Parts: sequence; C-alpha cells; structure tokens
Amino acid sequence: MEPIFQQDFPVQELCVDRYGRLKPSTLLYFAQEIAGRHCDELADTLESHRLFWAVTRHRVQINRLPELGETVHIETWPMPNTHVGYPRSIVIYDQAGNECSRSISLWVLMDQDTRSSVSPDKSGIIVPGTLRGTELALPGGLVPRAMEHSCQRDVCFTDLDRNGHMNNTRYMDWIDDLLPSDFHREHPVKEFAVRYHSEAREGQRLDLHWDFVEDNCLRVDARRRNETRDELVFSAKVLFD
Repeated sequence: MEPIFQQDFPVQELCVDRYGRLKPSTLLYFAQEIAGRHCDELADTLESHRLFWAVTRHRVQINRLPELGETVHIETWPMPNTHVGYPRSIVIYDQAGNECSRSISLWVLMDQDTRSSVSPDKSGIIVPGTLRGTELALPGGLVPRAMEHSCQRDVCFTDLDRNGHMNNTRYMDWIDDLLPSDFHREHPVKEFAVRYHSEAREGQRLDLHWDFVEDNCLRVDARRRNETRDELVFSAKVLFD
C-alpha cells in the first residue's frame, strides 16, 4: 500500500447544494471513497475474515467549499493505529493547489455477524501509518446538554449503504436539513465534528435534538428509544461562517 494516496474528483451536480457549493456530506463521501480505494488491496482479506470498515469519528476544517464544475485533488494517508482503530488524514486541494479542507477520521473494523468492533491487535489487519506533522487531532466527546429544538426522523432505504446501516455521509445531510435554505445561503459550513456512537438501521426512528449553543455553532444529538433506555446514535458540532 502506498504511504500517501492521491486522486482527482470532479465536483458534479449531485455533489453540490442549491447554491452550487460542495455539500458537507460530499466531503465525507470523498473521504470514504478515497479511503476505500487506498485500501482496495485489503478487500479480499477483510471479506475472508468477515470484517468491514466503519467510521466512528470525523473532524473537518474548511477553508473554502469547492463549487460545481471544479476538479479537486485529494491526498490521504493512514496514521499509526490506536488501540481501538485506524486514524486517517485527508487534504483536499483546488486546481490552483490551494487547500480547501483538511480532515481526520477514525475507522474501525466491524464483524459482519456480531456487528461489534474488532480491535487492531485482534483483527490481524495491518495498515502501515505515516505522520507528516500536519494532521488534525481527533475530536473528543461532546458534553450532553439540553437542546431547545427536537424532531423525529426515520431511517429509510436511501439512507443505507451496502453494510446495511445508515451511511456516515447521510448524517450530515440530516443535520443540514435542520436549517432552512436562507440560513445556508449566508452561512456556509466552516468546521464540523461528528461522532457515531451506534448503528442506525432501516426503520428505526431517531429523536433529533439541536440548538445553537453560541453564535453560528450548532449542536446536534440523535437518540434511539428502546425498551429500557435511550441510546445515543450520533452527536455533532457544526460551526458556520
């Protein structure tokens, strides 16, 4: 596996919002796609061990959201693994070589049958790590707090990926949908962090709670009700311009 993997991605119609700017969910799609391509040579090994990749954390800092018609150049590299997973850094550049965004994500290996994570020391999967000195720190936990607004939303067919759960990119679409177009027109996203605490499966109903905790800083929590307690599904903090 190459230490640093690079590819170009076109910014097409499905990648942008109504104002022609790259959607935050597309940033996560690009991150997912280039990470998968970089790890293609591990695909057969993962399948033989009945394992699949899942992301548990994202942190993204944005200088500029590319627009429709641009082509972006993306480079990614895995960092040394932690005791629980495999961190990965990604940088996106425009055609002039300017940095558009920088991100870090933490990936874990999941057992297809038990739906539980498998630590790097038990999985037998080795991903050599690189440190370049420019990596972001992984996001920490978000302190629970009361939120002013709430709604419910069901996990539907188009939210799912081939692993049978809600894809990580869809969470950012759900978050964006909490705010109207007029707000998004004037306030593009500048930074966000998302933590995925548990899988969301088809037909499950999530309780979304959100609030602006300070100027242009949105907090979102999503919980799933069960018979004994509420389970946290994801939490996010989004900073707008």
